[in-house]
Amino acid sequence: MSKHKGKMKGSFIFLKTMVKCSFFILLIFFIILIAINTYVKNSVEDRIISSIEAVNLKADCILVLGAGVRADGTPSPMLKDRLLEGIALYDMGASDRLLMSGDNTKKGYDEVNTMKQYAIDHGVPSEHIFMDHAGISTYDSIYRAKEIFQAEKIIIVSQKYHLYRALYISDSLGVDAYGVSADPVIYAGQEFREIREIVARTKDFVKCIIKPPASILGEAIPVSGDGNVTNDK
Repeated sequence: MSKHKGKMKGSFIFLKTMVKCSFFILLIFFIILIAINTYVKNSVEDRIISSIEAVNLKADCILVLGAGVRADGTPSPMLKDRLLEGIALYDMGASDRLLMSGDNTKKGYDEVNTMKQYAIDHGVPSEHIFMDHAGISTYDSIYRAKEIFQAEKIIIVSQKYHLYRALYISDSLGVDAYGVSADPVIYAGQEFREIREIVARTKDFVKCIIKPPASILGEAIPVSGDGNVTNDK
């Protein structure tokens, strides 16, 4: 009987130790996440500027990051606000080129043509709008803006929570970038996005240390040229 009790006591001590270790590991992981996110946000905070300030930059292009297209082919609310802000910056003279970057790798899903058409419908000449069909991630969009589209100074348009990561990536890749936020409203599901972004910032923080090339590369398409060369329809 006493031998059985001894085994139970030993198992309990082992389980208790494992729980303590797991809690300690999770605590360390949580602290690392918070530390990295705080560092990323603080390091680029001064690069988030107003549209008025952006006008004086005379950037090579305004990079609008994709954010989802509905089944009917119209931009999602978040993407629509990014597009409107990008178009407004173009109209204000912040740059004479728009670079629409999004995912066009899945059959039946096309962010960039939707984005370009929206800008055309709002008066931007087609030749001033470039499409990056391979902007499958924030990292790839910025990498390709520099290496494929030859942009050295860019204005990034996205929601503010996303701009921190985009600007940190830009700084790590040697791109002179500033961000203008497109946040006229609070979007449904934003709490989930904020939590997900904590993990995304940590992942791209590590990626910026390694600096791998974008998933898809190709020949140079200088953004100073004619945007119609990126048309595929």
